[in-house]
Amino acid sequence: MKKQQVDHVLRAAGRITGAKQFIIIGSQSLHGKYPDLPDEILRSAEVDLIAGKKSVRTEWLNIIGYLSPFHEAFGYYADPVDGSTATLPRGWKARLVNLPPGETQGVRGLCLEPHDLAIAKYAAAREKDLIFTRELVRRGIVAEERLFLLLAQTQVDEQVRNRIREQIATDFQAARDRNSIREREPAITQQSDALHGAAELETIKARVREESFKLRRQANPRSPTRKPTRTRDLESRKGLEPHSDKRLDDDDSE
Repeated sequence: MKKQQVDHVLRAAGRITGAKQFIIIGSQSLHGKYPDLPDEILRSAEVDLIAGKKSVRTEWLNIIGYLSPFHEAFGYYADPVDGSTATLPRGWKARLVNLPPGETQGVRGLCLEPHDLAIAKYAAAREKDLIFTRELVRRGIVAEERLFLLLAQTQVDEQVRNRIREQIATDFQAARDRNSIREREPAITQQSDALHGAAELETIKARVREESFKLRRQANPRSPTRKPTRTRDLESRKGLEPHSDKRLDDDDSE
């Protein structure tokens, strides 16, 4: 979702409930600190809302909720939730981030700080949640040490805590591995280019040698070589003898 679509949901939610402030606790809360994030990291079509000071009216948001005429018309919707919906570290409310101003008709949005959001997603651990956390890490939106610190302040049992700790470590190690590969790629590319250039140079040299050899052959054609034979020599000698009974070594004086 884009931020203007979140603004639209807030605007509609304000008209329905009369509330002027909502807490956004799902993935769309990233718009608080990063309003211009690309759509691929914010694929969900819902905006998870708590109706602020009038939380008892949160359920009224079903009017613009899933499969409502609003949802069918625009392709996105409000998802009414409460404070127990997400597993969050202590002090999360004090870290809420204001949604940047937009066309909300005076309705404010308060968004989870990205690290609090990440802890909630690690705790939920659905496939889409873990894909989301990997993207947060890959894009450098969250820091490893900060997540470990907030995890220690999150009320979960020890088994869940260990599982989240391992997932955080795995995500950051994968990000480091990717960065290491990217750093090596230029050197590998340069080496490959150098080898390719050397091979190409040798090919050019071979072609030059071949062309030079052809030119020399054209400039100095070899005359055919006659292999002397006894038969040819005899024929030549016979051609020199006169048509008589005398041989070449006959002497007239005798």
